[in-house]
Amino acid sequence: MKKTFFINEKRPHDSARKHVSGLADYTDDINEPHGTLHGAVGWSKQAHALIKKIDLSEVWKSEGVITVITTSDIPGRNDVGPVFNGDPIFPSKKVEFYGQPLFAVAATTTELARKAVLKAKIVYKILKPIITIKEALKKKNFVLKGKKIQRGNPTNAILKSKNFLKGNFTTGSQEHFYLEGQVAFVIPKEDKDLLVYSSTQHPSETQQIIAKMLNQKSNSVTVLVRRIGGGFGGKETNFLTSSICALLASKTNKPVKLRLDRDDDIIMTGKRHDFYSDFEVGFNDVGVIEGLKIKLASRCGMSADLSGAINERALLHIDNAYYLSNVQVQNYLCKTNTVSSTAFRGFGGNQGMMAIENIIDNIARYLEKDPAQVRKNNFYKKNSKNITHYGMKIEDNVIQEIFNRLIKKSNYKKRYSKIKKFNLNNRYLKKGIAITPVKFGISFTTIHLNQAGALVHIYTDGSVYLNHGGIEMGQGTNTKIAQLVSNAFGLSYDKVKISSTNTSKVPNTSASAASSTTDLNGAAALNAVSKIKENLEKFIKKKYNIKNIKNVVYKNGLIKFNKKSFKFNSVIQEAYLNRISLSSSGFYSTPKIQFNKKMFSGRPFLYFCYGASVTEVTIDTLTGENIIDRVDILQDAGKAINPALELGQIEGGFVQGQGWLTMEEVNWKPNGQITTISPSTYKIPASSDIPKIFNVEIFKQGKNKENVVNKSKTTGEPPLMLAMSVFYAIKDAVASAGEYKVIPKLDAPATPEKILMSLNELKNRIRYSS
Repeated sequence: MKKTFFINEKRPHDSARKHVSGLADYTDDINEPHGTLHGAVGWSKQAHALIKKIDLSEVWKSEGVITVITTSDIPGRNDVGPVFNGDPIFPSKKVEFYGQPLFAVAATTTELARKAVLKAKIVYKILKPIITIKEALKKKNFVLKGKKIQRGNPTNAILKSKNFLKGNFTTGSQEHFYLEGQVAFVIPKEDKDLLVYSSTQHPSETQQIIAKMLNQKSNSVTVLVRRIGGGFGGKETNFLTSSICALLASKTNKPVKLRLDRDDDIIMTGKRHDFYSDFEVGFNDVGVIEGLKIKLASRCGMSADLSGAINERALLHIDNAYYLSNVQVQNYLCKTNTVSSTAFRGFGGNQGMMAIENIIDNIARYLEKDPAQVRKNNFYKKNSKNITHYGMKIEDNVIQEIFNRLIKKSNYKKRYSKIKKFNLNNRYLKKGIAITPVKFGISFTTIHLNQAGALVHIYTDGSVYLNHGGIEMGQGTNTKIAQLVSNAFGLSYDKVKISSTNTSKVPNTSASAASSTTDLNGAAALNAVSKIKENLEKFIKKKYNIKNIKNVVYKNGLIKFNKKSFKFNSVIQEAYLNRISLSSSGFYSTPKIQFNKKMFSGRPFLYFCYGASVTEVTIDTLTGENIIDRVDILQDAGKAINPALELGQIEGGFVQGQGWLTMEEVNWKPNGQITTISPSTYKIPASSDIPKIFNVEIFKQGKNKENVVNKSKTTGEPPLMLAMSVFYAIKDAVASAGEYKVIPKLDAPATPEKILMSLNELKNRIRYSS
């Protein structure tokens, strides 16, 4: 049994200085070989139409153009769908969303390429598009067959319940708005091989899709990713950019770079699914839900993409932290003539959570009780009411401890009363406060994706080289995995170097997604380390005749066998001279998980992340504007590897969630044209939108019960859901305008316009009822 030293070390992100100084290399910063060409994409100006004619003669004649590619230039598979077909690189007969790529050019400069694509002449036969969820539901237009899940008998339970509510609720879409847009750079090599630099969360899938498109083997395509400037899911399955770039490079046999203009990026690429729900709920006098029926529909866009898995995760998180004894959810995956909706931080879990949180909030307002108490009344318990609606037993529940501690620490009860008094004495400014919980499951729900590989070398000077399958996208996974490896070898952090993610070093990687990157790749790296350590220990024991020693300690550059110590560097040199392997691959697959998707039953998650947040807001009832006065967060990160990085993730995730629920609004015209395509029309949170008081704390008693690296818990996606408290604080402020006697109708995002609409609707109901 080897002694384990848990890491809890605040260390800067390994690229932090390079980020702020501009020295960090991204795909667009790579030195271009002489003769590099630059690409641009021509896309559809219609959302739903038949292509009658494409005339590209003027494009060919345009200055600087070297080649033009269309669907006829694709030798292999004309589809980038990761799970289902339906995402053509270039369609041949029909366009299905405004912004769908139709052709591409390679020219001597980016400017000339972008000018050239504008000269295309395309004749369409326009068809009527379906844009909204309600239109798709009415016409029964779906990308996949929906699921119906049920536990107990919700219909009877609702009928027998003392209290009853029904209603509907919407959460909006969201643009990823990563700082680095979609970009790829492809360099042809001998034997038709391609070296692909791409800003992607999924190098292995990029490799496979390009190979299939070119009708080549995967071993002819190598994908390298040093870092990406933000992904949030928007670079998980968007393979169009790299595929088009690779096709241009293959055709010209020259290096090609394709960097999408920001407007084109937003127009052409997928966003978060917006969701619409209808619900009926029965409950008792303390707000405990006795029966619940929900119809949950999402706008999936023109193809399935990842909509099946995203809607599945919404169904898995429809409970959030609440025990639902009798529940039925009917799910609809709506096909619309908009760009395919795709992965986004939370991956459907947050949309499911918002649906149940809205119901809980409405129950509390109907009963005229503090929503915090109604939430607590519905919580999962530890020894009873601890089985989810999909049959998984919750064994790591700490939501009560976190919730109670945060209520006390934030002084919630006193502030709740104080805010009610403030609202009685202020006509135009109204305050609101809310506390919301988070329970988020960690693992890919597609079971085979829960695997990772790594490669570790020790050189003869004692320095360590590490490669793994994860993508560094700003979250600090490289820093944390380097900390894990240096700790395992008992070395200082600067002895470990992590290289670019490379499909020729670690094959068949899973996407950096599902908040599992460090869990999976960190464990794979440690597996490789353990193999090297086993080689070293066998060698030392044999050479120095050490027997019956089980507890070997690696610390401070030493390898300790009880009272005998050896310098790490000296051992490495000796091992090399004695022909002992100092290199190993590593592998990890997540244990315990199993899930029957057809029966919607099993254990889809290895563990849960828990957290809670309290938000206080002020709204102006004349303008609908809101200010976030204070936020208090308590998040369980287990035994955090690097608390500084985790705090940054929690803060960043919260603000991104705040943006989704308050200001980020994606809009399409009835003809399918997207209108929110730049910072002038699409508002993301700025520094002035950050809470005035922002208290973030990691739950000190946290520890992952499962055998995860360092007994830590991820802070990738869960913090985004903490921002639910912002929305429900705004809803609380709106409710105060009706003296808390009427349930406000407020959909997300709670923009100033929607807040005003909600206030007006509330006042009209009060007026008509009186």
